[in-house]
Amino acid sequence: MSIRVMLVDDQMLLRTGFRMVLAAQPDMDVVAEAGDGAEAIENLRSTEVDVVLMDVRMPRLDGVEATRRICAVPDAPKVLILTTFDLDEYAFSGLKAGASGFMLKDVPPGELLNAIRAVHSGDSVVAPSTTRRLLDRFAPLLPSSGKPKNKELERLTDREREVMMLVAQGLSNGEIAGRLVLSEATVKTHVGRILTKLGLRDRVQVVVLAYESGLVRAGGGAV
Repeated sequence: MSIRVMLVDDQMLLRTGFRMVLAAQPDMDVVAEAGDGAEAIENLRSTEVDVVLMDVRMPRLDGVEATRRICAVPDAPKVLILTTFDLDEYAFSGLKAGASGFMLKDVPPGELLNAIRAVHSGDSVVAPSTTRRLLDRFAPLLPSSGKPKNKELERLTDREREVMMLVAQGLSNGEIAGRLVLSEATVKTHVGRILTKLGLRDRVQVVVLAYESGLVRAGGGAV
């Protein structure tokens, strides 16, 4: 079955470009388009969508608030934020709102297609190093005294907490396996349990929660 994609951007030319790229793929189908967040939400009432490519700066309802409303609905489509380096604060807000990741608007077509497939399969698409740079910049704006405040973190085992800190520092599963002398499959299992216990959708939200709760601090270090 094809991945059903909705394009949300107030620039028709950009939507046209993305649509041409996606239309050439045998496993993707652009089923809807919207010029702002409000129109996107309206379209979702009548159209089945798997992945939403969401711009952030749009009239009426911006991409961050639209993402928040979309992700609050059960069985919501996955949202992939489209941004630029000079709008990192919007990408960060989008991740907090429930997006599964973000990409740059000038991303090469191949990377965009891989990102859509990854998000559809349940993975996040923010490269660990990019996530770290983003959160290092904005973590000082988060409320944290340097000590974990989230009670849910108490449900984690010591090993899960250790894995979570390394995820938040931008390490991949393979790198975490090497650091902790574990198999990559074991690390993947730990990450899955962390997501389940904390009620999170993907590792992007693990990173955000770790910074918000004070488990790690700006700069990527553990507290």
